[in-house]
Amino acid sequence: QVQLVESGGGLVQPGGSLRLSCAASGSMISIYRMGWYRQAPGNGRELVATITNIGYTNYGDAVKGRFTISRDNAKNTWYLQMNSLKPEDTAVYLCNALIRTTVNNAMDYWGKGTLVTVSS
Repeated sequence: QVQLVESGGGLVQPGGSLRLSCAASGSMISIYRMGWYRQAPGNGRELVATITNIGYTNYGDAVKGRFTISRDNAKNTWYLQMNSLKPEDTAVYLCNALIRTTVNNAMDYWGKGTLVTVSS
């Protein structure tokens, strides 16, 4: 069974930085795409950033130029470096991955989320 576990959330002041990590574990053949989404109270789930297995990245408009996604393939881990944080970045951040677990099966997996609060 594949599991994704996030870490690194917390309280930070506006203008500050945080780094989130997501580690995938379990029986996997390959991870095609890794990513981060977020959900603030009363809002839908929003794309933050994704990165493919060949390093192609995609960012949500709200975080372009401030957030950076990266991955460590050897560790099945990916990261979200968040700089110049704003109060509107406050949300539960969820990691996501498209993972092939068998020759005939690839599907999306989600972590449980980590809370990021940006407040003075």
